[in-house]
Amino acid sequence: MLPRQQSRKKADLSHQPEESSLEVQSKPEPKLKRIQLSVLTLQDRLQQFYHTRAALAPREVQRAQTLALDICTEIQGFLHNRHPDMPLGEMSLGGSLLDDLQVVSADHACLLVPLQLEASLWRLIPGEETLLTHPLHWMVRRINLEYFPKGRSYWDRYLVGGYLSSEAVVNMFSKCVLETMNWPSISSTMDCIVRPVLGGPDLILEIRPGDDKGAAHCSDQPLFISMLPVLREGDVVLTAEPDLTSPWVNAWHLSLYPWETQRLAQLDSADDGCRRHTLKVLKAVCRLSPALRPLEAAPLANLILHLSDGEGDWSEVSLDVRFQQCITELIGYLEQGALHSYFKPAVNLLSSLSEDQVDQMGFMLYCAVSEPEILFI
Repeated sequence: MLPRQQSRKKADLSHQPEESSLEVQSKPEPKLKRIQLSVLTLQDRLQQFYHTRAALAPREVQRAQTLALDICTEIQGFLHNRHPDMPLGEMSLGGSLLDDLQVVSADHACLLVPLQLEASLWRLIPGEETLLTHPLHWMVRRINLEYFPKGRSYWDRYLVGGYLSSEAVVNMFSKCVLETMNWPSISSTMDCIVRPVLGGPDLILEIRPGDDKGAAHCSDQPLFISMLPVLREGDVVLTAEPDLTSPWVNAWHLSLYPWETQRLAQLDSADDGCRRHTLKVLKAVCRLSPALRPLEAAPLANLILHLSDGEGDWSEVSLDVRFQQCITELIGYLEQGALHSYFKPAVNLLSSLSEDQVDQMGFMLYCAVSEPEILFI
């Protein structure tokens, strides 16, 4: 259970040294600012926080997207030349940067690498139908081996136990892209330092400013670009993310992000609502607060989707009411230790949190019920 009664820590307001009348007259801003903050409503604070801390500047977004697309072009051209027989679809930008859901800073982007499978040779098996029985852990079975023996499909070389291995696919891209491409040459072309982040389970590139401070595309802020191999069939998107499906090397992760994002956009479009706006505020609050940082985007998006089933007014003027309601609902989910996925109710989106993390989040959110301004510091 979360601690309901804990003493709140108050800010230690030190006394300012006395100033001359001339100094006081020449520096009225701090006192005026305190007066202004004291009369701001929660609605005002939310809008101020959104525009000054959460929302990204269009120029910053354009810079990150341009860099990501430049890298995308380089990788796709390299794979086409070095591995012309590898059946891949058109690589594209995806994720929060593309969907206008990234907050605080445009510091990460995602490149989707679609694998093309022969429909007659492969079958996507839902997680509930596998031995794993996990709704998000799908498998990709090689079928019709009696008619089309192993070797007929390019992807047969990455089979493990009769299934396409996501881990083997990731390892292949790590070797043939991250470890093989001429990144110093690409860095010179882009006027940035581009280097692979090796040693982890993900396919990540880091882009930093080069020696030329006048570089057109780069800034002091690094940009991390993830390569994400994906399989698509209808509205199903499976991703190769071994860190999410470990220890099962041949399991693929069912991404619910496209469904969640589409549902939020549809709801907002239908009633001119502020659900996505609310989500971005919550994401920024969590990212900027050490206690709330373990809360990722998925639980917050599903929190809003669940709340939307019972609340009809998501107009901009009700942002403060919905925000407070989200905080209260989140406290309840933390107390229960479970926030179930909107599209896959068997999935608990809070299962990865430790007891200590839950306690810290609960304390922070309890304080925010009566003092919401602590979330905007």
